Amino acid sequence: MELEVKTLDGAVAGTVALSDEIFGLDPRADILQRVVRWQLAKRQAGTHKALTRTEVTKTGKKMYRQKGTGGARHGNKAAPQFRGGGKAFGPVVRSHEHDLPKKVRALGLKLALSAKAKGANIVVLDEAVAADPKTKALKIKLAALGLTNALIIDGANPQDQFRLAARAIPQIDVLPVQGINVYDILRRDTLVLTKAAVSALEERFK
Repeated sequence: MELEVKTLDGAVAGTVALSDEIFGLDPRADILQRVVRWQLAKRQAGTHKALTRTEVTKTGKKMYRQKGTGGARHGNKAAPQFRGGGKAFGPVVRSHEHDLPKKVRALGLKLALSAKAKGANIVVLDEAVAADPKTKALKIKLAALGLTNALIIDGANPQDQFRLAARAIPQIDVLPVQGINVYDILRRDTLVLTKAAVSALEERFK
């Protein structure tokens, strides 16, 4: 697959060939769903906690006599059925992380890239470089390229000025190539790769 390489000013700067082994696979929603679920579960803090009946501070004194009231038998205010009592089967602090084989993760990334390529939602830039860290100027250039909701993947070290300029633009994300992931690719309409990113991805999946 061949795509035009564009500059930030909108000019054509040649073409680049994308590998069919990375960008030409048939998308599989089941694999993408597994990888996204794994990513989101992995980043959950898991710090949720509710107090159980042994952890709330309530009296253990019997509230009324055992028999003759016409009501149910009770002996502890910390029981879950009372206001202010402990929570029955509430959340506990735990890790939500689960395992996913490396081969499935790698396949998921290839499928996400292929899905964007199949939908013609990939743009290749010559380089992601800004003369000044000015958000307004960069926003105008990106809008001229039709990039209003995009993930921009640069080489291993994105330029600081470009990253700072893009930071305040809504729905525009900038990541180094080592940070590319399925969730961020799918949550943006367009995937923007620099030539350095394309080379790094092809080297990674050799």
